[in-house]
Amino acid sequence: MRIELATEPGNPQRPNEDYTSVALPASGQGGVLVLLDGVTPPEGDTGCVHSVPWFTARLGGAMLELSGSHRDMTLPEALAAAIARTADTHRTTCDLSHARTPQATVVAARWSEQAVEHLVLSDSALLIGRPDGSVHPVLDSRLDALPPEVRERKAAVRALPRGSAERAAAGREYGRAVEALRNAEGGFFTAAADPAVADRAVTGSTPRTQVRSLTALSDGAGRWVEVFREGSWADCAALVAKEGPQALIDRVRAAEAADPDGTAHPRGKARDDASVVFVMP
Repeated sequence: MRIELATEPGNPQRPNEDYTSVALPASGQGGVLVLLDGVTPPEGDTGCVHSVPWFTARLGGAMLELSGSHRDMTLPEALAAAIARTADTHRTTCDLSHARTPQATVVAARWSEQAVEHLVLSDSALLIGRPDGSVHPVLDSRLDALPPEVRERKAAVRALPRGSAERAAAGREYGRAVEALRNAEGGFFTAAADPAVADRAVTGSTPRTQVRSLTALSDGAGRWVEVFREGSWADCAALVAKEGPQALIDRVRAAEAADPDGTAHPRGKARDDASVVFVMP
C-alpha cells in the first residue's frame, strides 16, 4: 500500500483551513481517507467564536473516526453524525443558524477487500484511478451550475478594474448572491451545522478490483486542472502518482506566481490552501 499526503496554506501568514487524513484499521483490512476544505468567510460576523481551522479539525477528525471504526455506517451516515457531533461542541456558544457559521467541503473514501465507497460534497474532487490507466473524476458540480444571473454577476465583477471601488462593491454583491444559495434549494451544499446536508453528497461504490488509486484534492490543488488548464484530471492523477502530491502543489504555486493578479486565469483568491491525498489501496 502506498499513502502520501501534502498540504500547504495559500498564505503563510494565515492558518491552513484544509484538513487531510488517512486511517488504517487495526484489523489490517481496508482504510479510509478524509479531506476537508474549510470555507473562508467574508469579513464580518460569522455567529461563531471559533475559527475555520478549529471547525475543520473537529469535523474531519469525527468523520475519520466514525467512517473508519463504524463500518456498519454508510459514508453519508458517518458524515451526518460527524456534523452533529461537531455542532454539539459549540452549540451553546455560537449561532449555528448564521449563514456564515464555519463550514467545509468534504471528500471521503473507504475501501475494503470488496469495494471502494466514496463521498464528495461541494467543489473538492476525488479521482479514482482504474487498472487500465483511465481516471474517473467524482465531482459535485452544483457550484458550477448556479443560476445565470449569478454567473453574470461574477463575469461583471471580473470585467471591472482590479483594486477599484466599483469592483469591490460589485464583489460584495456577488458574494451575497452566492451566500444566499449556500445550503439552499437550487444552490449548492457544504458541511456546516445541519446533518441533513450529508444526503446531498455525491456518493457511490466501485468494486475493489476496479480501483488502482485514489487521489483527493481540495479545490486549491484542483485549480491545476480547473483554473490553469495545465492538464486533464487523468493528467493530474498521473502526475501525483509519478511525482507525489507535493509536486502537484508546487506546479499550482508556479502557475499562481506566473499570474499573480489573475489576469490570464481569473480566480477568487490569488493563492489558495492546497491539499492532496494519494492512496494506492
